[in-house]
Amino acid sequence: MKRRLIFGLTILVLTLNLGLGAWVYSATAVAVEKDSAYPNLELFSYVMEKVRKDYVDGTNLTYQDLVYGALKGMIGTLDPHSEFLDPEKYKELKSDTEGQFGGLGIVIQLRDGYVTVVAPIEDTPGFRAGILAGDRIIRIDGANAEKMSVEDAVKRLRGEPDTDVTLTMERPSSGEKKDYKLTRAVIKVSMVKDVNGKQEFPLGDSKIGYVRLTQFGERTSEELEAALKKIKARGMQALVLDLRGNPGGLLDQAVEVCEKFLPRGQLVVSTEGRNPAKSTVRNVTGRSGEFRDLPVAVLVNLGSASASEIVAGCLQDCAALGKCKAVIIGEKTFGKGSVQEIIPLEGGTALRLTTSKYYTPSHKVIHEHGITPDIIVPMTDEEEMLARLRVTPGGVESAEEKDRDRIINARDPQLERAMDVLKAINLFAERAPEVDSPKARSAKVANAK
Repeated sequence: MKRRLIFGLTILVLTLNLGLGAWVYSATAVAVEKDSAYPNLELFSYVMEKVRKDYVDGTNLTYQDLVYGALKGMIGTLDPHSEFLDPEKYKELKSDTEGQFGGLGIVIQLRDGYVTVVAPIEDTPGFRAGILAGDRIIRIDGANAEKMSVEDAVKRLRGEPDTDVTLTMERPSSGEKKDYKLTRAVIKVSMVKDVNGKQEFPLGDSKIGYVRLTQFGERTSEELEAALKKIKARGMQALVLDLRGNPGGLLDQAVEVCEKFLPRGQLVVSTEGRNPAKSTVRNVTGRSGEFRDLPVAVLVNLGSASASEIVAGCLQDCAALGKCKAVIIGEKTFGKGSVQEIIPLEGGTALRLTTSKYYTPSHKVIHEHGITPDIIVPMTDEEEMLARLRVTPGGVESAEEKDRDRIINARDPQLERAMDVLKAINLFAERAPEVDSPKARSAKVANAK
């Protein structure tokens, strides 16, 4: 009886082991096949051929059309920033970084399922119409944009200069919906501007300079260098660096901007990716730190993204370490801190692929977190719009007569706070030598006795 029981248990264990092994083998085989290139490429080829032969409206379909469409769909499933660029899109991308392109001047991104404005670029149709960062595009020329990809939205927004496009926008902060009829234009953007939206860079009695970076294109660092030298020659003692509404741009330019305010060797930004080869460290190199001892107030808001956040995050961290004299003022930034590598492909196409994420010198992640200012100063939508119109070329003249006084007298609470902070820093710096002078030290000793 005992032998039979042992024999039965042995058979049962062996049977279970065999069954479990077969299941594991089967599951592994399915997993391997699921992640194997050849069976999936065979499926792709079969479907592509089937579509080309039998699709009812496919008379003019080419293999290139189908492959481009498949690549766009594949890359589009990864994240809102990765994209397959056909020759036209790749050309547009290169034009953007060179500072000239055609369209509306609206930088967009997919956020929470909506095509959302990251920032309107200054002196563009979208900016002059009053569109703000965070606004959602609901319709484009009557077409529903709520389920539209960024790629499709950009195609509809871009076009030949002097042609019109109608947008229906929603402002989440108020729930207000509004139609905008905009005329596309060839947009030439100056990367660096003064407080009046020009390139004159005046310096008032306070000796506080003002520079606004509209985006980080190929000429940003060069234009900033020229502006700073001009203001320095006039006796600048502090600087407002305005990054509000700046949608970002080139990483190299963000690093070069930071270098002007930091000592050599200082870490500016690091990137970390799945592929170790995509993880990098960017330090200050070459001639640097010319303005390291200059008090700087950096203005940011929701429209400050990507390269703007790299600059703000870097200067904030370095100020905490005593490596520069920067203070960040305004509102929390957008939170776009991922790195897109542009990989040129055959036929004039390219792949924009997210390969890593940005980290500030203290290893704070920017992506989906943004940069929180040292001093938070909120602004209402109306204050922001009026302040922008006041410094926009033609902003006052193009407004209705009843609104012109409001624009001319508009307050900019964030800029006002930045000026107050810098004045206080300069006043303290002027008095510090007096407080620590030999005469003052003698007085302290006498009082102590």
